[in-house]
Amino acid sequence: QVQLVESGGGLVQPGGSLRLSCAASGFTFSTSTMNWFRQAPGKERELVATIFTTGRSTISADSLKGRFTASRDNAKSTMYLQMNSLKPEDTAVYYCKALLYDRRTYWGQGTQVTVSS
Repeated sequence: QVQLVESGGGLVQPGGSLRLSCAASGFTFSTSTMNWFRQAPGKERELVATIFTTGRSTISADSLKGRFTASRDNAKSTMYLQMNSLKPEDTAVYYCKALLYDRRTYWGQGTQVTVSS
């Protein structure tokens, strides 16, 4: 069955870095558009990044550009989110999402990122 497993979250000090991973299985990763989302306490889930099948990626918010970078490794069926210069407002649960070629979508269970001193 389809599985998306996020990892790499944790507690980090402001200004620190984390790299999240999303390991995919059960579907053809290379033909799927992938997304990173995040949801902070009391807020709606928001789009962080999109990684297209070509490997091109976009970061959704201006506040994240220059700090966050999304990438994928089709050989490993894994996508990544490199987060630098982290701020307390980046604290959230981070989710990966897969959009398959037939329009089915799947979500991972999320990984907690806490930015605090």
